[in-house]
Amino acid sequence: MTRVAENAYMIKLLEEGQGHRSTADIVLELCSLTDGATMSAKKDALVNIGGFMATNEWDVFEEARNQVVIFEGLHTYGGLAGRDMEAMAIGISESVDDDHIRARVGQVFYLGRKLQAAGIPMVKPIGTHGVFLDAKAFLPHVPQLAFPAQTLAAELYLDAGVRTMERGIVSAGRDKETGDHCYPELELVRLTIPRRVYTQAHMDVIAESVQRVYERRDSIKGLRMTYEPKYLRFFQARFETL
Repeated sequence: MTRVAENAYMIKLLEEGQGHRSTADIVLELCSLTDGATMSAKKDALVNIGGFMATNEWDVFEEARNQVVIFEGLHTYGGLAGRDMEAMAIGISESVDDDHIRARVGQVFYLGRKLQAAGIPMVKPIGTHGVFLDAKAFLPHVPQLAFPAQTLAAELYLDAGVRTMERGIVSAGRDKETGDHCYPELELVRLTIPRRVYTQAHMDVIAESVQRVYERRDSIKGLRMTYEPKYLRFFQARFETL
């Protein structure tokens, strides 16, 4: 459910016969068809911490409530503070407001269209929470073992302090049987846009930085991994330039 409001808004925009409906109404229908769900509320629900699990099965709920005691404390006082739960409730309500979601997705579209106009290789159509750059097409001369998406993310950060996220061979990890890298078909860099944080001017800075890096792409050589943690290497691995 992390992106349920944004997905509902895309249904409103793109699916025939859905344009007259509110985002809230589409979310309600989606939820009515759901037996269980988990949500990271730091996304659509506009809060800085927390999430929830929902289920229609009482036995599953009881087991989950027992697990809360083990990991978080008794369900009446453990886990999230009351103020964070209240903020989440308000955030869920605001997230399905059509004026909010239109502005939120519109900002992402603004960035995506600027990059498209500049000829930047990217995933199309533009999504709702971010723009995905195609690092393989952006840096075709950088082999996958030189981590093209991680390389592009590093170059953008060095150019303008723009923090992006690699979604390629680093994120894919290693094969549990062979120990070799997993080789995903896609090497993407995710430009995820936080809600209610950035202005149009910030989007312009991001687009200009991507264009500058693209213009000097032939000089970019790739990276070598110098430290690899046991788990979730895309969070903690270290690299040096080739």
